[in-house]
Amino acid sequence: MTSPGPHACRHCEGLILDPDDAVVVAYVHTNSGPGRVVWAHSAHAHLVEPDPYPLALLARIRALCAGNSGT
Repeated sequence: MTSPGPHACRHCEGLILDPDDAVVVAYVHTNSGPGRVVWAHSAHAHLVEPDPYPLALLARIRALCAGNSGT
């Protein structure tokens, strides 16, 4: 899965100029239009962490739902 042009590494934010060094690490869905593929250098692929904001939102929703289950 490649698209034209250089990709940006999610970990180091540097350009990935060698297409053989580009690794897909995630796919980000969007509310409008197609989502986008997240790329990293092959050496950085294991270092990429998930975006903390959706994880924090899911944790908050779970905590709120757990607090309401007793009523």
